[in-house]
Amino acid sequence: MRHHAFGRMPFTVTDVGFGAWQIGGSWGDVSEADGRAALNAALDAGMTFIDTADVYGDGRSEKLIAEVLKARGGKRPMVATKAGRRLSPHVPEGYTKANLESFIDRSLKNLQVDSLDLVQLHCPPREALYMPEVFSALDELQKAGKIKGYGVSVEKVEDGLKAIEYPGVVSIQIIYNIFRQRPDHLFFKEAHRKNVAIIARVPLASGLLSGKISRDTKFASDDHRNYNRHGEAFDVGETFAGVPFEVGLQAVEDVRKLVPAGASMAAFALRWILMNEAVTVVIPGARNAEQAKANAAAADLAPLSADVMAATREIYARLIAPHVHQRW
Repeated sequence: MRHHAFGRMPFTVTDVGFGAWQIGGSWGDVSEADGRAALNAALDAGMTFIDTADVYGDGRSEKLIAEVLKARGGKRPMVATKAGRRLSPHVPEGYTKANLESFIDRSLKNLQVDSLDLVQLHCPPREALYMPEVFSALDELQKAGKIKGYGVSVEKVEDGLKAIEYPGVVSIQIIYNIFRQRPDHLFFKEAHRKNVAIIARVPLASGLLSGKISRDTKFASDDHRNYNRHGEAFDVGETFAGVPFEVGLQAVEDVRKLVPAGASMAAFALRWILMNEAVTVVIPGARNAEQAKANAAAADLAPLSADVMAATREIYARLIAPHVHQRW
């Protein structure tokens, strides 16, 4: 795996990192043992970036990360977490310094550290991005040493463009994959110009781009791919990248024809993301050690040809864009 500077921060990260949502919850039954094994496999493969959130399993993900890193010892990877979604109701006026500090204090305890490497506002309401006092509060918490840096996880391109207007924002996390190509049309250029790190999430469109999901696939009742198909619990764009399930399956069959011999579709989909130099790190999740190892190996695939990249753009324009392009 290649290593890059994480934007303006003094961290060097691998281009493939570990997304820790699955080991927290909302993906069906993932045992703590499997979660630990997946994280250990990712770290054994050399990954130096972990992304989590305080609401993943109500802190379970953060605590598992702390346990694994403590047991391993040695040089720590960069660990990014998120804050804000514990608010109930999740409204912009809840983004006060007091609330943010309480969330950060909880994550400090869960992760067993004195300072968070990176805290990201967790898909805040758009109005919060127009409240300078939110970012002033983060500046103060950074000066106090509770966080080393801060960024924003966003749903929409426009929210990313607004967030990077604040000089303290060092990173943006956004959905980017073969089925969600709009960030590359303008946002990535602006982020690159400002040396803002880009964390690409939902890289496999909730598993669609693994090529292993069919019409007959059954999802557990506590798997968001079952209960959030239409945005019942949170933004529908987080589930199958917002692509209607049947449309996604059709597009997957077209993508499958482009996958080189000997490579998995998941590895191909991750390598597609890494073709974009604006992406700092991509964060696929893993339910077990095998998946974590496979994710790491994606970085070793040969670069995709111009013809293959053009073909993926054609599939997106023909099948996917009408459903997602203007929504996010």
